[in-house]
Amino acid sequence: MSSNHARNIVISVLALTGMGIIMVYSSTAVMAMRNGGSGVQYLVKHLFTVAVGIACMVIFSRIDYRKVRPLSYVLLGIALLLLILVFVPGIGGEANGARRWLRLWPTTFQPSELTKMVLVLFLAHYMDKNIHRMREFRYGIAIPVGIMLFFQAIIISQPDFGAVMSLGVLTVGLLILGGARLSHIGALVLLALPGIYLLVMTSAYRSKRFLCFLDPWKEPYGCGFQLVQSFIAFGNGSVFGLGLGGGRQKLYFLPEAHTDFIFSLIGEELGLAGALLVLGLFVWIFIKGVQVSSRTTDPFSYFLTMGLSMLIGVQAIINFAVTTGLMPTKGLPLPFISFGGSALLINLSAAGILISISRRNAPGAPREPGHGSMKGRFDARHLPSARGGQGGYLYR
Repeated sequence: MSSNHARNIVISVLALTGMGIIMVYSSTAVMAMRNGGSGVQYLVKHLFTVAVGIACMVIFSRIDYRKVRPLSYVLLGIALLLLILVFVPGIGGEANGARRWLRLWPTTFQPSELTKMVLVLFLAHYMDKNIHRMREFRYGIAIPVGIMLFFQAIIISQPDFGAVMSLGVLTVGLLILGGARLSHIGALVLLALPGIYLLVMTSAYRSKRFLCFLDPWKEPYGCGFQLVQSFIAFGNGSVFGLGLGGGRQKLYFLPEAHTDFIFSLIGEELGLAGALLVLGLFVWIFIKGVQVSSRTTDPFSYFLTMGLSMLIGVQAIINFAVTTGLMPTKGLPLPFISFGGSALLINLSAAGILISISRRNAPGAPREPGHGSMKGRFDARHLPSARGGQGGYLYR
């Protein structure tokens, strides 16, 4: 069964990546030529990243994901070091007032993207290790949330509000699955609301983005320009779109048409049908991830599967919400589709780990000692979140 899940994940990821190649070319060719460059210069860069990303996906799909677990603390330290290096002159790169990138020839790398996947790996290891103590405030909230807040504090100073939101949603989602008390989670969310309010209202550009999100038509040529142009793109596309290459908003009307707002271009050129196809593929990947998690043989595998599925799904949902005006504008690429190396590499690597989990938890797959041996099999229904604190294994 799980081998079929792996096949479905591969097909869906490659379909989204292939669509991304087409849309990146469509969104950048004219812009590049008008700036005096080659019409394929962005496409060539994107194809290079895709090739490296698919190689990473293949490598991770063949590696036993459990062997990466002992490195969770080391990887967390590496992610922290890379986030700090962003602020070092000559190493960190700056664009549009933000310092989020490391200068790595021949491209750049965004450490916050790596941090998301590393945090998922760490939380999966942490919750497995403390599976019977997750309902205690210290282990279920204080320690994991404290680590998350530490990383968020560094990332928000870059600033990267989209990555901060992603880390928060991922952490809370995994803690709920791990059995943290809902009363503790609820209190955490209530305490976070004033902090989010202060982050938004004490920053001039964030507060302006939020006000324009509430009424983008009030300043259609100012702070509401990007969102208004996104609405126009979706409206132009109607049901079946204007056809590949036929989009008009990418011609200097829709900013970031090849990165954060590429979904708007899909809506314009492929219409509602194309947008629903993209949405459906992401939903399908998440469903397959959940089905793979139901076949896992230990809590670590379960949490890692759900965490990686949420990593891809949460970013897609936020991007959809931003481009359709359901959330304030923030820089967060659409997984597998948007131009940009770091996010594409990390998401393809995450997909590779999902494939590895699926293959190694398929019926009949060899089990390692202590991970779902012939004596029994882990059942997610026996996690603390499902049984009021009595996590464990189901022996059959």
